Amino acid sequence: MDKIEVKNHEIQNTNNLNFMGNIKDIGEDHWMSTIETPLKKDAFELSDQQKIDQIAKHFRSIMDLLGLDLRDDSLKGTPERVAKMYVNELFNGLNPKSLSKVSLFENNYNYNGMLVEKDIELYSTCEHHFVPIIGKVHVAYIAKDKIIGLSKINRIVQHFSKRPQVQERLTIQVVKKLIESLGTEDVACIIEAKHLCVNMRGVRDTKSSTITAQYSGTFNKQEVKEEFLNHVNLESNFDF
Repeated sequence: MDKIEVKNHEIQNTNNLNFMGNIKDIGEDHWMSTIETPLKKDAFELSDQQKIDQIAKHFRSIMDLLGLDLRDDSLKGTPERVAKMYVNELFNGLNPKSLSKVSLFENNYNYNGMLVEKDIELYSTCEHHFVPIIGKVHVAYIAKDKIIGLSKINRIVQHFSKRPQVQERLTIQVVKKLIESLGTEDVACIIEAKHLCVNMRGVRDTKSSTITAQYSGTFNKQEVKEEFLNHVNLESNFDF
């Protein structure tokens, strides 16, 4: 991975879509409408199985409209496979209940340095074209009274990535959840990812990647930010 140099950008929340103007005028441009994932009020009234049944039905219609022969042995089970994948895997982070309890422990050894969890694998889905976002996530916090189980950091990243996403929103959501869980503002997150909506369609630029960063609390101090970036850029080689 190339050395990462980022600048913090303040992102303001808005639930007003009017600033986007006419959606047809936006075209292929990149927009994030809200910091919270846009969900309907009745998003969880249907059971998972009811959602799977409905998605399979509609995806079967899409395949039929594309001209695919759903009587073929290879294709006839695809609508159900896609529906199960959407509900149980790719998008199960839409349901808040899918995030397991965040385990916290007393900071009995009074560790007050920076804890960095780097190179967390990211697999998400672009909400504009429903194709993959693939990359790495680097998270850090400075411990106070509580510390978090290491695997829970990965699970928080996975939870918010298992939604139709925008990278800026994902970065903010990870930071907000860690602040809420840890009771400290001293949290940071950097994401570097490739968007297949750019790589495999549209402009078809296979080389570019996108970096987003969100800093909170003491991470807004230049020396703390630089320490975090130095940890992220540190070469890590393990012979397992």
